Amino acid sequence: MPPFILPRLLLVILLVVSSASTSLLAAEKADDYLPPWNPPPPGGVSFAVPPVNAIADLHGDIIDPQLVVFFAGNQFMVVHDLMVAFKQAHPQYQRVFVETLPPGIEAKQIETGSLVMGNLRITLKPDVYTAGKGAIAELQQQHGWFAETYDYARNPLAIMVAKGNPKHIKSLADLGRPDVRVAMPNPKWEGIGKQIIASYRKAGGEALERAIMETKVADGSTYLTYMHHRQSPLRVLQGQSDAAPVWSTEPYFQQQILRHPVETVPIPPEQNTIATYTAARLKDAPHEQAAWDFFAFMKSPAAQAVYKKYGFQPPRSGESP
Repeated sequence: MPPFILPRLLLVILLVVSSASTSLLAAEKADDYLPPWNPPPPGGVSFAVPPVNAIADLHGDIIDPQLVVFFAGNQFMVVHDLMVAFKQAHPQYQRVFVETLPPGIEAKQIETGSLVMGNLRITLKPDVYTAGKGAIAELQQQHGWFAETYDYARNPLAIMVAKGNPKHIKSLADLGRPDVRVAMPNPKWEGIGKQIIASYRKAGGEALERAIMETKVADGSTYLTYMHHRQSPLRVLQGQSDAAPVWSTEPYFQQQILRHPVETVPIPPEQNTIATYTAARLKDAPHEQAAWDFFAFMKSPAAQAVYKKYGFQPPRSGESP
């Protein structure tokens, strides 16, 4: 072997090992961000194996619950603290089941009577259902499901980007750039999608809407999510998308609570859309007294303190019944 071959061979081996180690570390780092992001229930055998076996949006006791609540999914971060506070205020309720799926999916679950997720079939009916104010009003008009409603929080839109904002995104208009990969909630089943599109029109008219929702969807640089409150942050964290229009509480939770490497790009008020969240007590609530007690709890300072902790704004005075 010529004398210069051995050093070159060693260099190649070192580069291959270094590259493999870097890829492995990157994969392990990406896995660090996988949900579920809530504290698990205590006790029992823990067997969550993300991403192949992790049920992130079903919470609590599915067998013989004393209270069932379907929350709009983007409030998943609130559920743990909220239910701890509720159980402290009402210790007679210790078995509580909560869903934090997209509210459109939960509405179909109420309508059809069941939800199928993987090999699991759930036939529980909610005592309380929460969604955007407009969606609640539309469902009430269509089905007359609700006995009482209450507005309990608000939330403006923001843009989530990776730490350092590597694509220098400053506004919604930048999401129309060909080099910016966007994670966008699908407006077919996620209410936030329609509200983001309304903000696209405010920021850049129909031209910006067509660029992001037609041209970029066709070429793959806009990705339509199935569950934005899980997929959008994960895609930004794992480098699959450069920007994600989301409710402002989602980058707040990832950045301020979980300390994940994301940043918030604010959207100015004249281009923003603010959601009002409404809780609805169902007329045929299976656990009538628990529904009354939880509905009253949602109006309490204790519940408002939990929502404030996670960055939600209080309802406007006069909006609530």
